[in-house]
Amino acid sequence: MFEKLMHWMQANNVLPNISDTERQALEAGDVWIDGEFFGGRPDFRRMLDARYGRLSAEEQAFMDGPVNELLSRADCNDIALSRRVPQHIIDYMAEQGFFGLIIPKAYGGKQFSTLARSAIMAKVTPHSGILSAYVVIPNTLGAAELLVEYGTADQKEHYLPRLARGEYLPCFGLTEPTAGSDAASITADAEAFRDDNGDISLRLNFRKRYITLGPVANLISLACRLRDPGNLLGKGTEPGITVVLIHGGTPGLTQGDRHEPIGEAFPNGPLIGENVVVNADNILGGREQAGGGWRMLMESLAGGRMVSLPATAVGGIRTVAAATGAYSMVRQQFGLPIGRMEGVATPIGRLNALAYMTEGARVLGCTAVDDGIDPPVVSGVMKAYTTELARQSATDAMDVFSGAGVMQGPNNIIGRGYCSAPVAITVEGANIMTRTLMVFGQGAIRCHPHALNVVHAVENDDAQAFSKGMRGWIGHFFANMGRNFGHGLTRGAFVRVPDVDRATRRYYKKLGWAASRFALFTDLALFFVGGKLKMRGNLTGRYADVLAWMLFAFTTLRRFEAEGRQQADLALVHYSVRLALAKVQDAFEGIYENFDGPLGKLLRGVFLPLLRVNRLARLPNDSQAMAAASISQRVDEQSARLNADIFMPENADSGVGRLFDAFHRVADTAPLVERIKAAQKAGRLEAGEPDALAHAAREQGIIDAAEAERVDAARAARLAAIEVDVFSEDAFFARAVQQTGATESRAA
Repeated sequence: MFEKLMHWMQANNVLPNISDTERQALEAGDVWIDGEFFGGRPDFRRMLDARYGRLSAEEQAFMDGPVNELLSRADCNDIALSRRVPQHIIDYMAEQGFFGLIIPKAYGGKQFSTLARSAIMAKVTPHSGILSAYVVIPNTLGAAELLVEYGTADQKEHYLPRLARGEYLPCFGLTEPTAGSDAASITADAEAFRDDNGDISLRLNFRKRYITLGPVANLISLACRLRDPGNLLGKGTEPGITVVLIHGGTPGLTQGDRHEPIGEAFPNGPLIGENVVVNADNILGGREQAGGGWRMLMESLAGGRMVSLPATAVGGIRTVAAATGAYSMVRQQFGLPIGRMEGVATPIGRLNALAYMTEGARVLGCTAVDDGIDPPVVSGVMKAYTTELARQSATDAMDVFSGAGVMQGPNNIIGRGYCSAPVAITVEGANIMTRTLMVFGQGAIRCHPHALNVVHAVENDDAQAFSKGMRGWIGHFFANMGRNFGHGLTRGAFVRVPDVDRATRRYYKKLGWAASRFALFTDLALFFVGGKLKMRGNLTGRYADVLAWMLFAFTTLRRFEAEGRQQADLALVHYSVRLALAKVQDAFEGIYENFDGPLGKLLRGVFLPLLRVNRLARLPNDSQAMAAASISQRVDEQSARLNADIFMPENADSGVGRLFDAFHRVADTAPLVERIKAAQKAGRLEAGEPDALAHAAREQGIIDAAEAERVDAARAARLAAIEVDVFSEDAFFARAVQQTGATESRAA
């Protein structure tokens, strides 16, 4: 029976077709906590045992020392205007080891953990996106990571010390005009041949674009498709995708031209190669790695998806949340801080909750990588969803800052980040592709407890393995059907929950309930949509939403447990998990509404109304939003703890420094201002802005002279913090980057 079923599935393409490159991607990396959700019965005890890392003493000292010093030295406004990082800043970075964070100490690097590298990127990026490129690329998408993993002994000895010292500045040449998110379709050509010395060389022709650090790098890791007509390398005539090291200045290589990225114009541009010749020993990993580039690409991109892009996104969310909360208490209208108004507090509450949630996901994900776990599906979720949340957070912040957010200049704290937000959305696999193709498309096969085994059996025409796999799958399907029915009736009452804080137990139960439904509907998608899943991007995108928000809900809960169940943080936990579960509910409704065929009609006609009545969760209410907002509107131990490792300038000269100086002064004098307000209500003082009446309050004995001086200073700081930049006509036009007739543009 099972053999006939297997042949029927082969003939009817019931399961998705998997190409060779897709197979390598599926088999790369590890299944992690994502597998618990695909299984439908998450073991929360085991999931909570996942280590939640902390920086080592050495790493924390680097954050508190060289990183803070770098950001204090680097004028973010000057860098943004000039579009260049000054040489003295580059020199300082080289001296302090910023280019070798990933490189082993034996080769002169720092050998920092993934978590530390992520934390450094998260701290640097909100200060300057241009400066960030010089930290991110050498420590994720440059040559160093691949050399550490795959390099020959000679390559490591030559390149790694020089990379660590900043003598080599790397870039990664992957994207082409016809190869973007579909990295496997690259056309860059490398042909093996015997040179005049009788050795094997490679002749490369390529046209790359969107290469970060491409205009300034002097060491390129180039992804190309290697041909070897004479089988000189012993890997066949078509070895396939290969990574080749090319030095800046190699004849035939053209670099230096630039694209102009939106927002902060970080170094980015095309790389053109015409008959570029390098020795075959320049294959990264040596000649034995000819054709081994696809796995390298998958690992390198996974690094960007789990480490650099989530770090930059989460760092931005956290910084924006802190700044927006501060601004809402410094800016006053109608006689009170705007942050006290519900309409303003609501986006601030959302910002604070997202900052808490995504930071927990960042730490847990990076810790997993440090523990030797490489989860590509979770990495895809982290990249796509944290960068999208960063874009939404920038919009929330802009709504609160209003005019102060749109007038450019040194005082504008959020403008550059707001304009740059789309960049992270598009790189390392555009979010729209990651969400609709990669997350569920890969996860449904890779993370499912039985699907990959069945796919292999069908491909290998192995009836015995197919029978074993299908028996397990059928049992899994009916178990989840029963589990989902039971959890729906009891709203997850019988989901097993380990020893967790009492206030959060119900969230684990709802997550278990959601997981059983997700696993059941994953099977329904594989059974009834099957080989057409690739064409149903909207449907698979909703599955990705369910998985992503379940992951974010869990990482929020894991953070709360790991940090000692800080009761003051429950306002953030409640908002975050309730938001995540409401997003899961919305995604399930979309799945029910868009399933095809007779099953779709049944889901829409019978089960969708029941789903809407027996809801998993609703969005956070107004009181929860206000409670979450208040956390960044106070100066206390909690806000200091939550804002740890966000760069706060010590001087009040910069826009950020000026804002937080005013915020601290306003918070410090708040009790004094309340006394003045009470005196106004009692008729002892005239109406008006309370902090403008410090002199009169002193004369009435309401506050003393020293207190009046503090109130005056706080008011002056508050008014200075809300100022926007004004330029003379000459200064305004001098800031213009483009002069009429001075530009040249061509396609790349």
